[in-house]
Amino acid sequence: MSLQDVESMDARTVKPPAPASGTRVLAVANQKGGVGKTTTAVNLATALAACGKSVLIVDLDPQGNASTGMGLSQEQRRRNVYHVLLDGMALEDCVRPSQIPGLDILPSSVDLSGAELELIDVEYRESRLVRALDGELDRWDYVLIDCPPALGLLTLNALVAADAVLVPLQAEFYALEGLSHLLRTIERVRRALNERLELQGVVLTMYDRRNNLCEMVASDVRSFLGDRVYKTVIPRNVRVSEAPSHGKPVLLYDLRCAGAQAYAHLAREVLVREEGTPPEPTGVSPAGASPALAY
Repeated sequence: MSLQDVESMDARTVKPPAPASGTRVLAVANQKGGVGKTTTAVNLATALAACGKSVLIVDLDPQGNASTGMGLSQEQRRRNVYHVLLDGMALEDCVRPSQIPGLDILPSSVDLSGAELELIDVEYRESRLVRALDGELDRWDYVLIDCPPALGLLTLNALVAADAVLVPLQAEFYALEGLSHLLRTIERVRRALNERLELQGVVLTMYDRRNNLCEMVASDVRSFLGDRVYKTVIPRNVRVSEAPSHGKPVLLYDLRCAGAQAYAHLAREVLVREEGTPPEPTGVSPAGASPALAY
């Protein structure tokens, strides 16, 4: 789907009014793969839950990495986001609780891999997700949508449902070029389909302070976007890479590692930006009593 296709759509024909809720819906999106998008969605959601917020992760990527990273078995994914989007199944029948108190997930599975084609001939194809969320959002304070790495109908559903977009951006040579394209996409979706859509922020990921290129890219991005770029940067960290293979967010796998602490700091920045006050960390543990997040 091209940006011209987006602009040619009439918002009145593809989506209902925005759901009436105090819940904030954030799409975690970047059309480039391998930038830490799913890692950011999972660990930011975990950190928000640790701050006492109720959170839903919507795994909208057919690869299902967010579901894997949260430790969901294949049995727990039998009813998933595909059935919500294509079969009209109720959200409550597909959402699953995670091992973290206050954090739920709408899982994905291989079923979703054909959804891009199947959605083409479905009525309201760009707004299936926002329609599914309508009336259900009061259950959560935040909904984080983990988007696939492409601008197709799945990502478009996320952007139509979202209040804002959070962009994980790897500090690499082509970062600004890809970011410029994504910002144009957000603006066109805002004009054509979702007038409340905005850029929530950009977070630099896989950051290596020993690499001069990372510093140069960070400087360029900050000069381009100013304070919309988070002060927190997510470092390259082996514990962050290991955590998904154990079915855990890094904040459960190794709370004290640099990556986990970076996501704790990012959650603080997000909440200050969203709510204007710093959060009170309550800790994160599947068992309930664990160390509080250190800010």
